[in-house]
Amino acid sequence: MKILVTDPIADAGLERLRAAGHEVATDYEAEGAALREAIADAHGLIVRSGTEVTADLLAVAPELQIVGRAGIGVDNIDIEAATEHGVIVANAPEGNVRAAAEHTVAMAFATARSIPQAHARLTTGEWAKGEFLGAELRDKTLGVVGLGRVGQEVAKRLGSLGMELVAYDPYIGEERADQLGAELADLDETLDRADFLTIHTPLTPETEGLIGADELAQLEGGYVVNCARGGILDEAALAEAVDEGVLAGAALDVFAEEPLPDDSPLLDVEDVIVTPHLGASTAAAQENVATSTADQVLAAFDGEPVMNALNAPSMDAAAFPRVKPYIELAETAGRIAYQLFDGHVNAVEVEYAGDIADEEVDLVTASALKGVFRPIESQVNAVNAAGIAEDRGIEVRETKRSGAEDFTSLVTVTVHNDDESLSVCGTLFAGDDPRIVRIDGFRVDAIPGGRMIVSRNTDEPGVIGLIGSVMGEYDINIAGMYNARQTIGGEAMTVYNVDQQVPEEAREKLESDERVIETRYISLADE
Repeated sequence: MKILVTDPIADAGLERLRAAGHEVATDYEAEGAALREAIADAHGLIVRSGTEVTADLLAVAPELQIVGRAGIGVDNIDIEAATEHGVIVANAPEGNVRAAAEHTVAMAFATARSIPQAHARLTTGEWAKGEFLGAELRDKTLGVVGLGRVGQEVAKRLGSLGMELVAYDPYIGEERADQLGAELADLDETLDRADFLTIHTPLTPETEGLIGADELAQLEGGYVVNCARGGILDEAALAEAVDEGVLAGAALDVFAEEPLPDDSPLLDVEDVIVTPHLGASTAAAQENVATSTADQVLAAFDGEPVMNALNAPSMDAAAFPRVKPYIELAETAGRIAYQLFDGHVNAVEVEYAGDIADEEVDLVTASALKGVFRPIESQVNAVNAAGIAEDRGIEVRETKRSGAEDFTSLVTVTVHNDDESLSVCGTLFAGDDPRIVRIDGFRVDAIPGGRMIVSRNTDEPGVIGLIGSVMGEYDINIAGMYNARQTIGGEAMTVYNVDQQVPEEAREKLESDERVIETRYISLADE
């Protein structure tokens, strides 16, 4: 088979493909008509960030089976179009974990000891020994925002130097954090306690702008290191905080806009260290991502599971039509459950009742996990969801029972921590019409989709009118409403489908009324 490689990768990856007997064509300059001609008869395509894999390009490659991204980011690949064309998209998220962790550690030392600044002064002939008084890392507190694969490797390395570890990550289990010697805390406590803060979350709608001026002020006198993704950290606020002495220093390898613009305020502050996105730039990392990508291409050709596939469900073809409608339902239930839950998640349970309990449901369970993890793991998919749970020390339980009460089939996703849990139940009406039928014990009949407001309130006259009035005041159209109560005059739950985003001030106004216990805004749309 023919494999087209349009961005440079390490020779080890190319040799692995050739050794398996495949034709490997490298064309690093092809674009436009030349690229379309080169891919027309290709069975595999390997890219990095330099090639845009568009719907138009995929349309002229009828033989294409897989697009392998030699690295993590897939912003340059139209995954939806690839799925429509039956093309697997796979990346290589593991290959640069060690390199990114080591660069983070290097940046922590560099900012703590002002190494680049001292080097620059010395190369201009100035012996500025008395002007640099560094900080030792031993006996300091390291705050880790995002305790995933890279965050865990950083915690291991800096923890071994005698740093106290405190971490913010809603998805990591207490047991896994204990194994790393880290104490879990909320974001405010992590910021308050940290002397050094290192960031390791993906850039998602939930993490964009996570660390702004107010958060940086909580780190007074400390240091910030970001080798994850630009956009998580407010760069202008960071430059100002370091320049005014609120922070002692910062080191960044990633930026909201890359290459970093010449007018970036970060470049004007001496105690801000910047590097041009070098986290994965080691020979070992480049070889790892190349061979990992090659292995996935070979697996696709051989009809084997592609472990880092982003869009490739795998199960028996005959059973798939019966299970397919439950895949999206389970993911939606997982997304709703997490967004309603307030606290760390250390266990996820997926229960199947009725006819669906007789089917092979591994893919459905993986989709439920995908829904739970989606706000924090931008690369989560049905193939890697179980691995993410394992990495984060989250227990996954799958149970089945024959009866489904009033329904033919019922899928229930429950998220747990040590003290609390929350369940969301879904079913299909008329075979393929999804409904959420129970939330945390309240019987509802809600259409899952778009944007939703979930209100817990006392069951008394005027509450629904209040909510409708506030929504109207903020020009929010209510598309549907589903009310439930457990006892007359007790607590009630109402689910509203709305057409617009609900601003925080609207929710605050609702919650200022003593009859409204709590409101939650849920987005199932890409906002």
